[in-house]
Amino acid sequence: MLKITDAISIDERELQERFVRASGPGGQNVNKVSTAVELRFDVGSTSSLPEGVRSRLCRLAGRRLSDDGILVIRADRFRTQERNREDARERLVGLIRQAAVVPKRRVKTKPTRASRERRRDDKKKRGRVKRLRGARDLD
Repeated sequence: MLKITDAISIDERELQERFVRASGPGGQNVNKVSTAVELRFDVGSTSSLPEGVRSRLCRLAGRRLSDDGILVIRADRFRTQERNREDARERLVGLIRQAAVVPKRRVKTKPTRASRERRRDDKKKRGRVKRLRGARDLD
């Protein structure tokens, strides 16, 4: 089990990992060994995530989410498979934790009377400045 929060954990069988060749550091080794990890997690059909978290995760994932609802995380920052595997899992956990936070609802407020008056005074001053620019005497 991959623990996300106290209430949310994902069964490791829901994660699919594929090792592919990485670009970047590794010297000659980069052409021989598949060190990059492509982690896939089916957000659309998982039962591990509550509905609210799932919808926020889909929004947060952006282009990492395929049309089929599969979240794809590619990790090739490090030279070893194990470090890239850990990195991909950490990024998945971070993304789900971010989605687990319920955003605060915005409370509508009206501008105060003083702020409306300040705005009007600023507009009057600005209008005067512009009027003075145009009123030149060309004698």
